[in-house]
Amino acid sequence: MNNKYPSSFSSPEAFEKAYQERLQATYMKTIVTSSIRERFNVLGTLIRERIALDWIKTEHAKKSQNIKEVHYFSMEFLLGRLITNNLQNLRLRTIVEPVFHKYGLDLNEVEAYEADPGLGNGGLGRLAACYLDSLASLKMPATGHTIRYRYGLFRQKIKNGYQEERPDNWLSDGYVWEIRKEEEAEDIPFFGKVEYNGKMDYLPDFYIRAVPYDVPIVGDENGMVNVLRLWNAEASRKYPKVMSPFDYERELEKISGILYPDDTTLDGKRLRLMQQYFFTSAGVKSVLKKIKNETGDFRQLSHQVIFHINDTHPTLIIPEIMRILLDEEGYEWVDAWEVTRKLTAYTNHTILAEALERWPVSIFQPILPRIYQLIEEIDRRFRLELLATSTFKSKEMIEKLAIIEHQEIRMAHCCVVASSSVNGVAKLHTEILKKIEMADFYQLFPEKFRNVTNGISHRRWLIQANPELTGLLKQTIGEDFYRQPEKLAKLLAFQDDERVQATFLEIKRQKKMALAERIFQEQGIRLDPTSLFDIQVKRLHEYKRQLMNALHLLAIYLKLKNNPEFRKTYHPHTFIFGAKAAANYYFAKKIIKLINTIAKKVNQDADTCQFLKVVFVENYNVSYAEVIMPAADLSEQISTASKEASGTGNMKFMMNGALTIGTEDGANVEIHELVGDENIFIFGLRAEAITKRNQKKDYVPKTIIDQNPELKAVLDLLVNGFFTEVDQNEFREIYDKLVYEDPFYVLADFESYQEAHKRANQAYQNPSHWAKMALINIAKSGIFSSDRSVQEYCDLIWKVKPLAPRNEE
Repeated sequence: MNNKYPSSFSSPEAFEKAYQERLQATYMKTIVTSSIRERFNVLGTLIRERIALDWIKTEHAKKSQNIKEVHYFSMEFLLGRLITNNLQNLRLRTIVEPVFHKYGLDLNEVEAYEADPGLGNGGLGRLAACYLDSLASLKMPATGHTIRYRYGLFRQKIKNGYQEERPDNWLSDGYVWEIRKEEEAEDIPFFGKVEYNGKMDYLPDFYIRAVPYDVPIVGDENGMVNVLRLWNAEASRKYPKVMSPFDYERELEKISGILYPDDTTLDGKRLRLMQQYFFTSAGVKSVLKKIKNETGDFRQLSHQVIFHINDTHPTLIIPEIMRILLDEEGYEWVDAWEVTRKLTAYTNHTILAEALERWPVSIFQPILPRIYQLIEEIDRRFRLELLATSTFKSKEMIEKLAIIEHQEIRMAHCCVVASSSVNGVAKLHTEILKKIEMADFYQLFPEKFRNVTNGISHRRWLIQANPELTGLLKQTIGEDFYRQPEKLAKLLAFQDDERVQATFLEIKRQKKMALAERIFQEQGIRLDPTSLFDIQVKRLHEYKRQLMNALHLLAIYLKLKNNPEFRKTYHPHTFIFGAKAAANYYFAKKIIKLINTIAKKVNQDADTCQFLKVVFVENYNVSYAEVIMPAADLSEQISTASKEASGTGNMKFMMNGALTIGTEDGANVEIHELVGDENIFIFGLRAEAITKRNQKKDYVPKTIIDQNPELKAVLDLLVNGFFTEVDQNEFREIYDKLVYEDPFYVLADFESYQEAHKRANQAYQNPSHWAKMALINIAKSGIFSSDRSVQEYCDLIWKVKPLAPRNEE
């Protein structure tokens, strides 16, 4: 093996020569005459070639060390741009940047050209991406699996205050990091029938070819390269006889078309199910085929691989393993089941019923007839197990726990029954699973349940996103936190240091100015960087309560408008929102319209606009988050207690020195425990109180309104013609849902939320003390590194060890 890296990055001079030559050969251009697109593509290609040798060495080491590998299946991986990440982890910036400076060019401009891959939407996908980064940086062998969506979720456009969905054609110029692996393609069967001829013989109606595109995931200066495998749907060479070629082409194009197609229609539900089987089957088949080709059998399978099910979308991994072992390898059921249970682990990310997938048998069985048979048999045998117990043998209990009941397949139940491990993603979330949502399963399988609190990649969200703060930390506490983020705790010794406080505040001011400039350039709204930047950026959902934030800022507007004395004590405040609502989530889209309508009203009012500004940023994504997170003063984490499994935005803000205003929900609980009452703004009902109210069904929001004239005045604005540019009934549905239902306790928590905001605004008026609080939060944030999370998964669940240092040939 040739162990020498390409000479392109041996020095700035070597890079300049290689870059110039490649630009000339590819585009017939010089460095100066080339476009930003051409510079990006050539730089990306050279970096990928630099990665290639480490990639080959990593694969060789995995094979020679016969080491167990994690295969992490997730419906989404929200990667963000990779060029900056790769420059950083390979330590190439100091070689590349001087060459760009020499020609008067901006490397940041080239980095910004890269499109965010349309492979995810929210926290689930970003968590998966952070875990891939940590797995590579900890030298843990791993491959991620998902679909190569051509159009992602959507590109958000705000028009007249409403969200519009536009195609996110992120692959229009290709994707410089991916490598097509056609030789490893798999044919995935759909529809058809199953016949018994001494063994089960599945005769599908048609196949869709799954072609893998591999994206290298580079470890932090350690020579490790893991892979994110993107499965692309293409025409099989086994052309179908049951449909026309044109219908077949249209069908397969949908599979890797968009993320989360609208499932309010029958066609949308079918498409989602086909997507889920497409990538899980392709991934499992490719992994098991590779293992068998290399070892000849599956005797050591549980020591070679672990399949991780990230939320319920990849549940079909379980019956697919069973299908291969039973139908192709000739295993007996008991033996195949024992292997399957050892090979799978499941992370639960939500307690919301809508997200715990259930598939009607009427949809599932025709599409996946053999897989349905296997799930049916898993369910039948599980029912027999329950009958043999003393605690769970009643008809009511069996129906409650069964995998198939009332003609629905309950995917979370399948995961709990079949997996070796079931984990929540924050201490509170795991306790809710064990004591409430999955209490019976916990009693049945107590050994399976674990907690692994989520984490974030500090390399991306601190070192990459905030180099100025990173520089201050390096100057103050050294570089240990680069590899050991828990060493951020050393900053506690400097919480009262006036120089450190002042430098931190200046860095924060610069970051706020950068965000304000971007917002002005894109949306024409001028923001005051000396105002308190109060930011809520996350998926738009009622339980995340962007609506409560909007109602509160309306209350502030009324006070500023009607009370001149209040203006004397209120520090100018900028509310920044960023969120996408699912295309079929009508009520969430109505909340976006409300926020934008409030923003227009508030921002144009000459009496108050110097005290209050509101912005809804358009098309919030990972790259935008890298600008937003370092600029925040106050981090809005205000979900209804018990509803947010963990959250990771809270961690990103915290690591960048924002203070949290939030409920005791998800990882907020652990942040609160770490920083103490005095360094966080906690409010609202606790999870226990919410649970009791839900059980008693005694919550009447009207009583809250009757006791709070200020709240009533705010609600009345929604329906009394206050917003003159919209129809008076535009927000009637929001008003009615709050007044007559309020399922997420917005009104119940409103007064407490106002009081927490009052404390935050007052605290911000003491810059030195605010800086001290921020420094304490940064110092305590190291535990939320995804390196810690991944290490816990490796030790407690996956039983995976890092690659040993390799001997160079």
